[in-house]
Amino acid sequence: MQCRFCKTTLEHIFIDLQNAPASNSFLTTDQLNEPEVFYPLKVYICHRCFLVQIDEYKTSDAIFNNEYVYFSSYSTTWLKHAEAYCEMMVKRFGFDSHSRIIEVASNDGYLLQYFKKKGIPVLGVEPTANTAEVAMARGIDCIIDFFGVRLAEALAANGTKADLLLGNNVLAHVPDIVDFVAGIKIILKPRGIATMEFPHLMQLVDQVQFDTIYHEHFSYLSFSVVKKIFEASGLELFDVQELPTHGGSLRIYAKHADDKSHPVTASVQELLLKEERAGIETLDYFQRFQEKALSAKLGLLQFLISQRHAGKKVAAYGAAAKGNTLLNYCGVKRDLVSFVVDRNPHKQGKLLPASHIPVVDEDFLKKEEPDYILILPWNLKDEIIMQLSYSRSWGVKFIVAIPELQMI
Repeated sequence: MQCRFCKTTLEHIFIDLQNAPASNSFLTTDQLNEPEVFYPLKVYICHRCFLVQIDEYKTSDAIFNNEYVYFSSYSTTWLKHAEAYCEMMVKRFGFDSHSRIIEVASNDGYLLQYFKKKGIPVLGVEPTANTAEVAMARGIDCIIDFFGVRLAEALAANGTKADLLLGNNVLAHVPDIVDFVAGIKIILKPRGIATMEFPHLMQLVDQVQFDTIYHEHFSYLSFSVVKKIFEASGLELFDVQELPTHGGSLRIYAKHADDKSHPVTASVQELLLKEERAGIETLDYFQRFQEKALSAKLGLLQFLISQRHAGKKVAAYGAAAKGNTLLNYCGVKRDLVSFVVDRNPHKQGKLLPASHIPVVDEDFLKKEEPDYILILPWNLKDEIIMQLSYSRSWGVKFIVAIPELQMI
């Protein structure tokens, strides 16, 4: 396998989570008698450019198909984040009815709806037809396609260019990150800007967030590596913000390298120095991560087994991709976790891949009254605990497993 960016042969393994099905390949009851496909879940570090990446065992067009089950609008926390972003960007850069906002991986229109309400022209690019259809029902124009040089050239040829090109949690999802960033260069107007949000590799390592590793995430990104990739396409990062979302993310701001209208802020150099001091571009920085993941695995298993022996019932909340990575790496089945609750009706009535734990609605939770609720999307734990506060009436206790088992 070669590095996606610098084409160096990859020799160093960051972590091996063994084999697993795609994290969003939920099953119907009828499919339980059919073979289930597992793929290696192994992550490498490039010793030359330090891009952390997974091999493309399952192709992106197979993952992001017409029955994609992730809909952004089911998280109130994420909706508030999107609305705040819209307000901030309009205030800072003055986007108005003469501007063009393009979002890559626009999902169900969760973010573009806020720009549209302000009368700003928007366009979504979304490869999954079922989520794009929800956005279009909201009156948001969408192109059902993957973004890259091919699509960017076609849009630019038709006069469609962006004053703002944005992408939240998409940069890590593209198998050809070089082609993706080159597409950004093509579609930006001369003074256009691009913002991208993605989980920060430093947080993944420091907080042992191994459950954020799955086949849909082809890259695990540091600021210094992203800066190199953008510079290779003639783009300059002029600002960066550290965000609390998804356990610790970055929001980068990019422009054409020859555009002098946006000076580079001090935060760029500050974050580069922060990563350098941490040693993020050394192999030593990634040592012992496998061991730490194993420790988290053993902690969760010991807890679940002890509760089973004690006759207690454990349920989970949030049929998230990270939850499937955690459960499958730990080998957890429905004999240890009885069911998982999720607000998304597209997941309810199905079963989690590999573990075959059933996905149910909140009414089922209220009827069963479990003793413990394992919060799988730990990044939303405050929202979830507030939403399920009524469960305290029967004495429920909430737990998270990352970076180590914790009772809340």
